Amino acid sequence: MNRLINRVGYSVLAVFSGILVVSSLNGCHSSEGKTEKTAVAEELQPLEVIALRKGKLSSSLQIPGELVAFRDVDIYAKVSGFIKSIHADVGTEVKEGQLLALAEAPELNAQLSAAQSRLKSQEALYIASKANYDRYVDAAKTPGTVAQTMIEQTLAKKESDMAQLEAAKSSYREVSDMRKYLEIRAPFSGIISLRNVSTGAYIGPSGKGSEFPLFVLTEQKRLRLVIAVPEAYTGYVDLNDEVTFTVKAYPDKKFSGKVKRLAGALDKRLRSERTEVDVVNNDRKLLPGMIAEVTIPLPTKNTTFVVPKSAVINATTGVFIVKVINQKAEWVPVQKGLEDGDSVEVFGEVKEGDQILTTATEEVRNGSAIRSVKQRT
Repeated sequence: MNRLINRVGYSVLAVFSGILVVSSLNGCHSSEGKTEKTAVAEELQPLEVIALRKGKLSSSLQIPGELVAFRDVDIYAKVSGFIKSIHADVGTEVKEGQLLALAEAPELNAQLSAAQSRLKSQEALYIASKANYDRYVDAAKTPGTVAQTMIEQTLAKKESDMAQLEAAKSSYREVSDMRKYLEIRAPFSGIISLRNVSTGAYIGPSGKGSEFPLFVLTEQKRLRLVIAVPEAYTGYVDLNDEVTFTVKAYPDKKFSGKVKRLAGALDKRLRSERTEVDVVNNDRKLLPGMIAEVTIPLPTKNTTFVVPKSAVINATTGVFIVKVINQKAEWVPVQKGLEDGDSVEVFGEVKEGDQILTTATEEVRNGSAIRSVKQRT
C-alpha cells in the first residue's frame, strides 16, 4: 500500500515539474520577442537632421578685473631739510599745485645769498669792462690815438666778464630753484591716500627720511579697469567697446566703461592681452584696488555657421559634426567658436545647406548607414 502511494506521488510531482518547465520556456520566448521588436522599432525610428545655415551669434565673457587709480604717485623730497608745516592729511582732496607741506633748509638760504653776491659782483665787473671797451671804441674814431691791440684786449675782457655773468646768473637760478623744492606741492588734483611725515621730521633725497614717500597722491575721479583677455577672445574686443562690471561693495549696481587701451601683445606667462577700460568715478564710490566681475560682450563680426550644441561630438580624437550624405553618416572635423545658450559656432569643411544630425552621438559611426531621417522644422 505504501509503495502505491509513493508511486502516485512521484507521478504527480513529475507532471507539475513539466508544466513549470513549459511555462518558463514560453516566458523566455515572449521576452526575447519583445526585445527584438523594440530593437527593430528603434532602428527604424528616423533621425532628426537640419540644414546648415549661417547666422550671427552674440555671447559674453565673464572675467575678473582690478580697478586701479588713473594716476597714483609717491611724492618724495628733492632736497634735504626739515618739515616746517603740513597742509594736507589722509583723505584731503587737493588741487593741482596746492601746497602739501613746507620744509626749511638754512644751508640753502646761505647758498642763495652767496650766489646772489657773486651775481652782483660779476654784474659790476661786466659793467666796468663794457664801459672800458666803449671808451676805447670811441677814442679809436680819431685816427692814431688808440692801438688796435688795445681794442681787441678790452673786447676780450668784456666778453669774458659777460660769460662769467651768465654763469653767475645760472648758479643763482639753480639755488633759487632748489629752494622752491622746499614747497611740496600736488602734481595733479586728487586725494591724499597716505602720509608718512610729521612736523619737524627730516626729509631728503637719500638716506634716513627717504625710505617712504612723504605723501601718496591718488586720482579717484577717473579709474582704470585692468583686465586680462584670454588669447581666444582677443579678436572680439576693440577700442571703445563698452563693458559692464560689478563689485562686491555694491552687488546690486552695475557700472560701465569703455575700452581705451589694448596692449597689442600677449603676456608670455598668462597668454592674455592686457586691456584697460576708463571708468568715470565722480561720486568716488569705486575705490582703487577693488576686484570687479567684468562682463565683456562678444558679438560675432561676420556670419558663421551656427548649430545646436547637441549636434557637436566631443570625441577623444577631436570635435566633429555628423553630416548625412546618401543615407550614410560622415564625421566632419570642426572647430568651435562662440557659445550662446544651446547654440555654438562651428568652423570646418562644411557648406550651407549640408544636412547634419541635430543630436550626434558616437553610436552613429563614421560611414554607417542611416535608413531614415526627418527634417527639423
